[in-house]
Amino acid sequence: MARIDMFEIAVVAFTTFFATIGPIDVAAMFAAMTPKASSAFRRSMAVRGTLVASLILLLFALVGEFLLQSLGISLAALKVAGGILLLLIGIDMVFARSSGGTTTTSEETSEAVGKHDISIFPLATPLIAGPGTMGATILLMANAKGDLMAEFVILAALVVVLLLTMTLLLVATKVQKLFGVTGMHVVSRVFGVLLTALAVQFMFDGILQSGLIPGVS
Repeated sequence: MARIDMFEIAVVAFTTFFATIGPIDVAAMFAAMTPKASSAFRRSMAVRGTLVASLILLLFALVGEFLLQSLGISLAALKVAGGILLLLIGIDMVFARSSGGTTTTSEETSEAVGKHDISIFPLATPLIAGPGTMGATILLMANAKGDLMAEFVILAALVVVLLLTMTLLLVATKVQKLFGVTGMHVVSRVFGVLLTALAVQFMFDGILQSGLIPGVS
């Protein structure tokens, strides 16, 4: 039973991180933003951007729950709020719309075009470590309720997605040509549907734990 639970946690974590980070979309945007960069400089930005994003997300994973407790935010409230945020991101993914929760806004994209080094902004954040991913990281870690094995599985899933993201960034131009716009939208829509279902489940769990429904906690 424990193995099944850990497998379920791993699948949920991987799906959530893959959907909120969107490695294929990130790689495509990276290729579009660095058309004139040399291969060596592009690889340098990809590695540096992924490392910075990893540090940001690991920081949120380790201190996020402490921050919530300091602010007096309950796990039930986090589940509902995080569920709503992930639901909005999932809906945008299903309809193949750009979202400030997972991608750059038009103003941020315009600013990035004129930058020589985009490894920190907008690659590390908000493309990889965006609001949606930060929120998902805190939510999943808090949902583990201090279970060290569950937390390890969640962090392992995060690391796997980040490694996958970096790998795709290193071959970003090929990814863009291979998938094309239609292919990327197909992948985005599939994970968008899964993310919306997970988001609704998070909200259901949060409402049940909140005590708002008499006799249910």
